[in-house]
Amino acid sequence: MTEDLLHFQWQYNHSKLSKLVCSTGEQVEIIDPGEHNFNSGPDFFNAKVKIASTTWAGNIEIHVKSSDWEKHKHQRNSQYDSVILHVVAQNDCLTHNSKGEIIPTLEIPYPNELEWELQRLVASGKWIPCADVIGQFPSISLNLWLSALSVERMEEKTEEILAEMQANNFSWEDAFYHSVARSFGLKINALPFELVSKSTPLKYLSKIKNNLTQLEAMLLGQAGLLENTSNSDNYFNVLKKEYGYLKQKHQLNPIPSHLWKFMRLRPVAFPTIRLAQFAKLIHQSSGLFSKALEAKNLKEFEKLFTVTTSEYWETHYTFDKESKKSIKRLGSDTVSIIVINSVVPFLFAYGKSRNNQTLTNKAINLLEELKSEKNSIVTGFTNSGLKIDSAFMSQSLVQLKTKYCDRRKCLFCHVGTKILLKKSSDTQTHL
Repeated sequence: MTEDLLHFQWQYNHSKLSKLVCSTGEQVEIIDPGEHNFNSGPDFFNAKVKIASTTWAGNIEIHVKSSDWEKHKHQRNSQYDSVILHVVAQNDCLTHNSKGEIIPTLEIPYPNELEWELQRLVASGKWIPCADVIGQFPSISLNLWLSALSVERMEEKTEEILAEMQANNFSWEDAFYHSVARSFGLKINALPFELVSKSTPLKYLSKIKNNLTQLEAMLLGQAGLLENTSNSDNYFNVLKKEYGYLKQKHQLNPIPSHLWKFMRLRPVAFPTIRLAQFAKLIHQSSGLFSKALEAKNLKEFEKLFTVTTSEYWETHYTFDKESKKSIKRLGSDTVSIIVINSVVPFLFAYGKSRNNQTLTNKAINLLEELKSEKNSIVTGFTNSGLKIDSAFMSQSLVQLKTKYCDRRKCLFCHVGTKILLKKSSDTQTHL
């Protein structure tokens, strides 16, 4: 037996529960099951039930056994004094609140049939449990659910950003710098890029921002890519000399060069090129986060992050190996990834922290303007019959897949809920 199934029973099947009598011997009528609470405190807020002739408004706590109340020490927690009804599958003892008052207990049937249907659903072995039916799910209901998931994802990222802020002396600029660096590395080199940014304080880069050569020297040096002692490349030696000075001046420590991945990457995405482009971004933008806040539309965001490299990298992908000249501009797909993974979450988080609805709306609007990402999750949902036409939708589906489907949390998903309710509609009529 699990409490989650009892929560489901209470929330969605309460209207089918009949002949209910609580521990006091009085009849119970469920008027409103209340709002499901996923945080600390009682399980359902603002419920309304009628016990005998009296209508009560308050909170509901649900357990498999009534003895779980004391097991969880609710009798010592005044937060549970607002509970008007204790709902259980097995009533094995009386329960009291912190004032010593008896809490009426209601025993309801455990949904064994529902548990069986849930097990069948989550054990389907498909890419996602509902792969065969999600494509036929009503678009209005699905879009409402995806909108909620998008906000949920933004809220989670806000918590992560605030934690990062705390680790950076509450500097939005520094935290944003680390996030953008990670995005520059894309998935394959995200970690080493982030490590470079965290080992290279933004204040040091800001002091030399007008000298692109020194910026490249510091970033490539901190990346561990200037460690080679013998190199005939003149520019390499210039950077190595500059880095030696900067390293000693600021007591810097480079990250291990073996962390970088070059294999299976297009040359234009080599770490050397990405670091050179990142240096150019620092070179041409003071107060990057402030500029992001000021940008008015998607074109301005794209212009902010569409950078090239210094002249040397127009004829090189790596040191000591010349190539055909080409302007290595950060691609539109990569710029979109930076906006999705760094700009949007920071705009939303900053807006939330300042109670600025304009900024939070701007963040959501950006996702709606941007094209959908290209990844395995998007491909999977496309193959399941969904039309994904924006980053807003693709980000929502990433949240759905990683936080619900992969964890088999069908009971908490609107799609899973509808499937289970449909399958259990006939078997629940006897309750």
